[in-house]
Amino acid sequence: MEEKTGFKWAVPEELGIPPDKLRARLDFYHQAVVLNIYDAEIATTRVVSAMDVSHALANDLSFGTGLLPPGTIWWRNTRGGPVCAIYEEPKIWKVALEVSVRKPPNRFILPMPGLIFLCSPGKPPWVYAVKKKPTKETDDVYNAPLCNLYADGRSCPGNHQYPLRVADMVHSFFTSFFTATASLNKRSVKYPENVVGLWKFLNNKKRFPAADLVRIGMIKDLMDMEM
Repeated sequence: MEEKTGFKWAVPEELGIPPDKLRARLDFYHQAVVLNIYDAEIATTRVVSAMDVSHALANDLSFGTGLLPPGTIWWRNTRGGPVCAIYEEPKIWKVALEVSVRKPPNRFILPMPGLIFLCSPGKPPWVYAVKKKPTKETDDVYNAPLCNLYADGRSCPGNHQYPLRVADMVHSFFTSFFTATASLNKRSVKYPENVVGLWKFLNNKKRFPAADLVRIGMIKDLMDMEM
């Protein structure tokens, strides 16, 4: 059997502190995780799941969300860091659409439906629309009727810097300059090719027409989404 000499401490040898013996080792392969256990002269090996390993290590960790931003409806940890899902009630927003660097932006006062922002500190949010505040995972999700969004809901920041404080994310999104870029189609039933047409139609109106929303999935899709 391969001899395990153990971990030697960086202390003077005259102190007589013995090496710290190797007790276990994990080997990560492309398709398997192997646990090796060393007990005196006996070594045992078995295949374990990565999930079991993570659960075992997590026993020594303490998790907490801290103070969640108002309107947070779920929170989860991802490979890219923590994500807060913030629900914003239907309301009227003042927005600016930049059409030319040589001209002042076009100003709109727009009624918007309920919106869900998936937010991470300092990163552009992902934005979606809903007809009501979600109460179950099967509730419908719609394309947000907004510019500066890609087809998957991810926002295009341009040169806008988003705050580290997630509670400020929604306000930061709406105070940035919008442009007629990214995915402008499939964001309105009435104006399927370009959502800017919807903006012109809605300008100064009091309520967003819920029937104009374009469905893309369910709340569960957002909760399981890789970001």
